[in-house]
Amino acid sequence: MSPKELLYIEDALGHEKFMQQKCQQTTNQLQDAQLKSYVQQLTNKHQELFTQFFQLM
Repeated sequence: MSPKELLYIEDALGHEKFMQQKCQQTTNQLQDAQLKSYVQQLTNKHQELFTQFFQLM
């Protein structure tokens, strides 16, 4: 893998980690059960994507 490709993966990891954290923060603030469940699913999806990107390294 080229250095440039590694930088792209590193960048993607940072974005996924950020989105996971923001979704988790939002989940903690929500009162509506359905919306809270949906945002928790988004949190989990971003964690999965983070793991997939990490495995590319």
